[in-house]
Amino acid sequence: MSADKVKSVKEDLVLQHKLFSLSRVWAIAFNTFTQLVRMKVFYFMLIFSVLIIGANFLFLNFTFEQELKILKDVSFGAMTLFASIFSIVGTALLIPKDIEDRTLYTILTKPVPRFEYLVGKLIGIIFLVAVSLVLMSFLFFAVLYFRQHGILAEEIKMIRGGATDAQKEYLKETIFAQGVRPELILGVLAIFLKAAVAAGVALVVSTFASSTLFTIIVSLVVYFIGHAQSLALEYYFPEGQMHGALQRFIAGIVAVVFPNLQMFNIFDGIITGQSISTTLMFRLIGLTGFYLTIYSMISWILFAKKEL
Repeated sequence: MSADKVKSVKEDLVLQHKLFSLSRVWAIAFNTFTQLVRMKVFYFMLIFSVLIIGANFLFLNFTFEQELKILKDVSFGAMTLFASIFSIVGTALLIPKDIEDRTLYTILTKPVPRFEYLVGKLIGIIFLVAVSLVLMSFLFFAVLYFRQHGILAEEIKMIRGGATDAQKEYLKETIFAQGVRPELILGVLAIFLKAAVAAGVALVVSTFASSTLFTIIVSLVVYFIGHAQSLALEYYFPEGQMHGALQRFIAGIVAVVFPNLQMFNIFDGIITGQSISTTLMFRLIGLTGFYLTIYSMISWILFAKKEL
């Protein structure tokens, strides 16, 4: 091989190493997904969520409106708990486990930049949370679907002398309005977006944390503060009155460090039958993309300086 060809091959290898490669990111993401699936905590959290959703059959002495509302409320709460906690715990376990298994050293010795490694890990756990929420949603919608039909049959039987077609139609519209509706999918999407932001927070913490427990605790603290962030800003800056550049700068820093997670709790309105605007959903998606971009860059800066 001539000197020019050798030089060309070396330049191609260097260029391949420097450029951002989606194939490498996807390979890391898929490996992360399979790695997390094997963790016992995943099955425990999923079983826990299934039991919580299944327990909704045990409600007694409730009107059908109350029963269906509680069914949706508890189910959304179980999915939120699963998605948020698992995204934090799962992310906190990734880097320490790779260091312990020496998998990280093997990956980084190959032409894989640290940024690609972090992005791949983040995508892997977000993908796992997405798959888990899809499975839980199918279960939730199935339970709600069969329960609304069961309630309809029970209500029709309770009408003395038999229900007329008009009464049956009225009961069906009233009960089904509290049952399976397309808007419920938006609630699940909001839960997924909030879990993705929580995973981004945990990724940042894990790049400088000294232990997995520290990562989990700090991430949970940021998670809970994120739910109270909007209330704190309203208290110190009523009606958004920020008169100085310094105040706006401080509010912006607080908004980045402690993401406003309260904005993602839209399922309360969905449960009560409120309509969710398309503008709000696009705003939540854009906000999630902003947070994930910022957290990925911060993680990369911190991880690039980390001695392994």
